[in-house]
Amino acid sequence: MKTYQGSEIRNVAVVGHAHSGKTTLIAALLHAAKTTPTQGRVEDGSAVTAYDEEEVARRITMQNAVAYAEWQGTKINFVDTPGFHMFNHEARAALLPVEAAAVVVNAQNGVEAVTERVWKFAEEANVPRFVIVNQMDHPKAGGTSGLSALIDDLHERWGRLCVPVQLPISGPDGFHGVVDLVTMEAFYYTPGGDGRGKIGEVPASLTGAAKAAHEALVELVAEGKDELMEEYFAEGTIPEQHLITALHEAIREDRIFPVLFVSGQANMGADHLLDFIKVYAPAPTERAPIAVKAPVLQAVAANGGGGDSSAGSGASVRKISDSEPTALLVFKTMSDPFAGRISFFKVISGVVRNDATLENYTRRGQERFSHLSVMQGRKAVEVVELHAGDLGAVAKLRETFTGDTLGQKGAEIQVELAALPEAAMTYAIEPKSRADEDKLAPAIHKLMEEDLLIRFFRDPQTNEFLIAGAGQPHIEAIVSRLKKRYHAEVTLKAPKVPYRESIRGRTEGHGRHKKQSGGHGQFGDCKIRMEPTPRGGGFEFANEVFGGAIPRQFIPAVEKGIVESAARGYLAGYPVVDFKVTVFDGSYHDVDSNEMSFKMAGRLAFRKCMETAKPCLLEPIMKVEIEAPDEFAGTLMGDLNSRRGRVQGMESKGRTTVINAEVPMAEMLTYGTLLTSMTQGKGSYRMEMNHYDIVPQLVADKILANAKRPVEEEEE
Repeated sequence: MKTYQGSEIRNVAVVGHAHSGKTTLIAALLHAAKTTPTQGRVEDGSAVTAYDEEEVARRITMQNAVAYAEWQGTKINFVDTPGFHMFNHEARAALLPVEAAAVVVNAQNGVEAVTERVWKFAEEANVPRFVIVNQMDHPKAGGTSGLSALIDDLHERWGRLCVPVQLPISGPDGFHGVVDLVTMEAFYYTPGGDGRGKIGEVPASLTGAAKAAHEALVELVAEGKDELMEEYFAEGTIPEQHLITALHEAIREDRIFPVLFVSGQANMGADHLLDFIKVYAPAPTERAPIAVKAPVLQAVAANGGGGDSSAGSGASVRKISDSEPTALLVFKTMSDPFAGRISFFKVISGVVRNDATLENYTRRGQERFSHLSVMQGRKAVEVVELHAGDLGAVAKLRETFTGDTLGQKGAEIQVELAALPEAAMTYAIEPKSRADEDKLAPAIHKLMEEDLLIRFFRDPQTNEFLIAGAGQPHIEAIVSRLKKRYHAEVTLKAPKVPYRESIRGRTEGHGRHKKQSGGHGQFGDCKIRMEPTPRGGGFEFANEVFGGAIPRQFIPAVEKGIVESAARGYLAGYPVVDFKVTVFDGSYHDVDSNEMSFKMAGRLAFRKCMETAKPCLLEPIMKVEIEAPDEFAGTLMGDLNSRRGRVQGMESKGRTTVINAEVPMAEMLTYGTLLTSMTQGKGSYRMEMNHYDIVPQLVADKILANAKRPVEEEEE
């Protein structure tokens, strides 16, 4: 494979709502570039970026995948991303190693919930965007009126900077071409072909519309530059070559968001889209320097020439250039049954060569990069070297994981990944056999290397294995991978709601522990005051003992006893939170008192207080955002009310309604399936932990009736 310089590379994240055709579009582009002999299909698992067994079975993308096309002297790296709301964190992570985002919109449905979300992610990451209206060949894609409504919707959501750089050519036989509004040429396609069109004249029926759209584009491009405005006013237009250069700059500077039209399934418009990416998408070398952090222990004197990267422990920048010290960021990890752990990386600066030895700045170890490759879906294609800005991969690094920064010694930097959301749902899993139990932990830890959102831990209260993820489909996919990849079979149990306990009243309690059984006995005596603190306040401990009623060295033992008892719970075995304890009096024995005795006394005092402190049950309240077409708003509102939800507000975005609400987690455990049913699959939601609140008494009674009340093993 040819070695590409940074100026010859384009990195594009393909983002958008589920079923907008992102994976199919990438398959069409690879076929049009003659990278693949045939166009891969999602349905049969032959699409290059749909290789995971779970993704093929479910026909949805769940993790980022990388592929490349070589097109007229340019290498285009595509990062395919999930469109299902549950995996938005993957789409967000894909925006770090790229310089442009192709926001794919379904021509039938227009801008949907995740479309809006990924647009915001790209905006936050300062990544230039262009809109690709896909599936233009669908009968419901709409004609001129549908196109006009779609553009109006784009303007309403993202402003007038969304401007068509093409017009679709449609006739009685449907979509079959596009008009390039820069060159004013028409490109005609045959459905199901190789994606390469024939240049022809603009249809007479579109001449007027194309001229008006061309003038609108020229005017918008000219607005950003004084010299272009002067040329535009003087000549009434901008020459084609000047317009190409100016449009490239405007896209790079986020002054224009171009709109293009394609059909991935029928492979129409693919070659023109590749041309567009080559000419107008920014190269990595055009990107503003990347914000980096220099490790605290960095030796500034031994910077090795990276002058702008030697800011001690403060923030700095690193320019994407071959002349800078070599550095790369691992942005994805994949566990392959044959190749082992594969690390995907972006070359931040310098040149990475095969068999190079680089230092892992994050973990302070060295790694050898043997069999340096670029990834074509699952297939690794070996290369000799990769230049600044390129995306590559290497297998079997010993101690390198997603988020690590590596490079040449003496020029240490760290690049931070986007923050991950909290896991939204937790299930208990139980190995089916002893053999499965032995395989479980190693297998899950391999999956956790791939997917940073997975959490795996043991519940100290129930001793159950718990697995947390983005939602039910996410966790079900994890369980399926455990079985197929690692032959570890588990049973998935109902999700756990992490209830807590607290108090509503102020009270005092006396704990006295006394045992005498010959020789030294045990004696501990303390009086405590317990009171509630604001929600989220945790546990506070204060000492108001005067006159040595309890020796100072025994006070921490009282606190420890209270903390241990609080962890066991009082009502139903859930941890007690949001309370303050003040120890204010007590007594001791010169011989029999010790730390254990006062720890026991603290436990007894805690239990006495809980009897009269008005104990209550707390439940997690989720912040929920639901987006669905306007016609379902009433149904969704009624359903939320039946789930004890509190609607915080509603917002209209084009033809969709966004509902913000606070709903108890216990009422949201199976919401995804029901939302799909209520909205005919057109609704989506996301939720995150917000706060804890008191469970209503009727609901609490049912929970307590099924819960096992904890029993302290020690007696007074």
